[in-house]
Amino acid sequence: MTYDFLQHYWWFLISLLAALLVFLLFVQGANSCMRSLGWTEEGKQKVIASTGRKWELTFTTLVTFGGAFFAAFPLFYSTSFGGAYWLWMIILFTFVLQAVSYEFQSKISRATSGPLAWLRNIITPRTFHTFLILNGLLGPLLLGGAVATFFEGSNFIITKENLIDAQSFTPVISRWANASHGLDALLNPWVLIFGLAVMFLSRTLGILYVINNVNDEDIRSRGSARLLGAAVPFVLLFVAYLIHLLLKDGYAYDAAGTIATEPYKYLHNLLQMWYLPVVLLAGVAMVLYAIIKTVASKTYIKGIWPAGIGTVLVVLALLLAAGWNNTAYYPSTADLQSSLTIVNSCSSEFTLSTMAIVSLLIPFVLAYIAYAWWAIDRKE
Repeated sequence: MTYDFLQHYWWFLISLLAALLVFLLFVQGANSCMRSLGWTEEGKQKVIASTGRKWELTFTTLVTFGGAFFAAFPLFYSTSFGGAYWLWMIILFTFVLQAVSYEFQSKISRATSGPLAWLRNIITPRTFHTFLILNGLLGPLLLGGAVATFFEGSNFIITKENLIDAQSFTPVISRWANASHGLDALLNPWVLIFGLAVMFLSRTLGILYVINNVNDEDIRSRGSARLLGAAVPFVLLFVAYLIHLLLKDGYAYDAAGTIATEPYKYLHNLLQMWYLPVVLLAGVAMVLYAIIKTVASKTYIKGIWPAGIGTVLVVLALLLAAGWNNTAYYPSTADLQSSLTIVNSCSSEFTLSTMAIVSLLIPFVLAYIAYAWWAIDRKE
């Protein structure tokens, strides 16, 4: 395994983790629709009980995604997670609200005495439901915005000379170029469009998941009726951003590591790596099939599976186009030469090769997740 192969291999694994994370956002999407799907208090509890079995998978994948980025591409981790910390802190805060809500909503409702009794009149189960809805809306929106910066760029500066300059030695080699620390990305309308697309995608997946997982005809009928309300905005926003992406300038680097603007870079990537548009179109077709079949057939309840697989394929193809084929996957809008690539931001060859051996355990982990999913769903 050459160093170049390891760099591409780990970008593939990180892209796959990100794709799985986007699919697992169906938990957030379903929670954001709990009131319109559940309608009654009993119905809302059914939706929460269903997503409550799977929320740990989403949170664990998010943490694993961050950990893999830290190990394989530490310069990105220190630049984005360290520089754009307001954006990431808000994302993590919404997920903390989700964890607290699942843990304490039932305890608060049953608290008639003891240490939680005084909270019952201040914090009610409805408060925790609001927290879940907040996480369901803001979590996918901000995560989508963070992913969009892979294409739109962020406002940071890399100064590696800090490590070798004896007079000004400092371990800090990356810094944000303004005081917003990541929130400035939300001022870019294309970042918001992509973030909204991910949010509506999560709602679409969430509705499809509830239709499949909750055996309640009233909830399923409402889900089919509300599916178009989530799917149509998602399709319109995604198509708009995809057209923008294919027509926009990208950032390429040469053998010397010099980064330059290249017109239609992402379109060139898809054309030069022929397998990526195949994967992308297959994924889009599967998502559309799931939506159309669920809306057209009152008895079809398995749309989450083709939609989920299609989502993974689409996100995987887009992220591979962002990092492969000599492309800067994290462009800097403040200093073009500070842009990050899989070459200038990765760990050492020894680290990548050692982790590559450990990564052989991933299929066993995925098999365990699949078994756990099946075991959980044996009980309605």
